[in-house]
Amino acid sequence: MLVLLALVLLRQPLADRLWPDSRLQQLRSDAAAALREGRLTSPDGRGARELYEAALALDPDRDEARSGLTRVGQAALVRAEQAIVQRRYADAHAALALASELAVPRAQADALEQRLRAREAADAGLDRVLMQAAQARAAGHLDDGENAALPLYQRVLALQPDRVEALEGREDTLADLLQQARQALAHGDLLAGAARIRRAQAADAGHGELPDALAELARRADARRGEAERELRRGRLSEAAEGYRDILAALHEDPAAQRGLGAVASAYAQRSERLAADFRFDEAAAALRAADAIAPATAAVVEARQHLERARQSRKRLGGELPIAQRQQRLRTLLAEAAAAEARGELLAPPGDSAYDKLRAAQAIAPQDPKVRAAAARLLPAARRCFENELRGNRLSRAGECLDARRALEGEGAALVDARRRLAQRWIAVGDERLGAGELRAAQAALNAARALDAGAAGLEDFANRVRVATAGVN
Repeated sequence: MLVLLALVLLRQPLADRLWPDSRLQQLRSDAAAALREGRLTSPDGRGARELYEAALALDPDRDEARSGLTRVGQAALVRAEQAIVQRRYADAHAALALASELAVPRAQADALEQRLRAREAADAGLDRVLMQAAQARAAGHLDDGENAALPLYQRVLALQPDRVEALEGREDTLADLLQQARQALAHGDLLAGAARIRRAQAADAGHGELPDALAELARRADARRGEAERELRRGRLSEAAEGYRDILAALHEDPAAQRGLGAVASAYAQRSERLAADFRFDEAAAALRAADAIAPATAAVVEARQHLERARQSRKRLGGELPIAQRQQRLRTLLAEAAAAEARGELLAPPGDSAYDKLRAAQAIAPQDPKVRAAAARLLPAARRCFENELRGNRLSRAGECLDARRALEGEGAALVDARRRLAQRWIAVGDERLGAGELRAAQAALNAARALDAGAAGLEDFANRVRVATAGVN
């Protein structure tokens, strides 16, 4: 029974192995029948072309299948000619494509294609289309719809590639379009300028005025990028983000603009952390939303989100949600302890018991209280002197601690932005020295410190690239 079952299941494969000629004969017979029935090609593999190709694959040494494919090609030419007569131009193009794939004589295919284009052109009324294109160009409608000058000239050239009037008309239209692009760039509209240049490039990549237009686009994009970088360094993050987005809208996937937008997201995340540290939760949440809208999954944004939550929990622990009477008592105690530490000269140290630390706890309870603000104003000069002294002595970690104190006491402002920039620049200089000495870990730490202070600091990206290259070389 098993033998009988195997014979039943394997009868066709066995037949193909034992009598391959019968399989070839069947394929050729089926192909000839498909050719007689007009099934020249078929996606299901039952067309004459596919069947003859299968036969040829089984036995490449016989000529019957090759001859069959030649007959299919000739039949495709006949079909194309019939479709031209009947004005079925899409069918004619398909049949011509099939004939070309089957290597019919080139002269026959070219002659038939010329007839097809001529008939299409005659039916399309190309003289009328050329007149419409000229009128559209004269009216300033260069590329603002199907009936604008450029699409109309393109339609003529698709049917008659050598039509002189269409070639000249398209050349002049593209020159006008590139002139519009330069005007848009001159007015600061990168998006409109880039769109017109790309359209001209797609229509004729060899247009004589295109290189100058592309160079102008690159210059304007560089200038816009420089503006965005300056806004980022000044802490004007919304304006910086707008600038980088303008560049990306005009020059898709521009790497420098993508990096710049990432730096803006990091700066927003850092701002959120600073505001959260001052218990200014609404402002911190707004900065975090801005960062999240740019790069929600980056490490800086995720960390800022966690920092905001920790700050909220910290305020609860420090008594921010105590009953009013208890909160006032706690506030008076902290201010008294801050004043005592200030009188002892313990402005920023020791950690946890300094005047600054006591004041920070008071700010967590009532950041807008007049007594808290007055105490902050008294401590601010000491924090500023601390920062300048530590920066002058190149004790950068300590300078960063003093800067944190300044931020808590002074709030955000141009002076603090400048101080962060200066400290970031110093970290870059130190990191550059460590990199030159081959101390990659120290260079990376300096890079992280500079980036946390000012993501748009001058020279930061160049230093980051050199650290990345050096690290990759070691790994």
